[in-house]
Amino acid sequence: MVISLQNALSNLPLPATPKWPHGVWDIEVLKHGTMSLIAYKPTVQDFQTTHEQDELYIVMAGVADLIIEGIPQACKTGDALFVPALKNHRFENFSDDFVVWAIFWGPKGGERN
Repeated sequence: MVISLQNALSNLPLPATPKWPHGVWDIEVLKHGTMSLIAYKPTVQDFQTTHEQDELYIVMAGVADLIIEGIPQACKTGDALFVPALKNHRFENFSDDFVVWAIFWGPKGGERN
């Protein structure tokens, strides 16, 4: 199975919600067992909250700072970033072209090893 990032992004934004007043800028493109693959392109502000599963981001374009529990980590195209389940995190200072694949997997609460 091949999944195109450009095809996924062409479906964004989804309609605005109270949580995402500028439109929803992520879309799930694959679900298999506990794993899901999401294309995410934040705009204006990242309104993320904690997630119940572990998460891996793969930066496909641009630059940003990923803030995990208040600690910033610079990232750029080609970087992979891990966020354990239930950790507060968000992207800040992202470039206009910033986009990531977000991969969620595993049990609620995250894997322990």
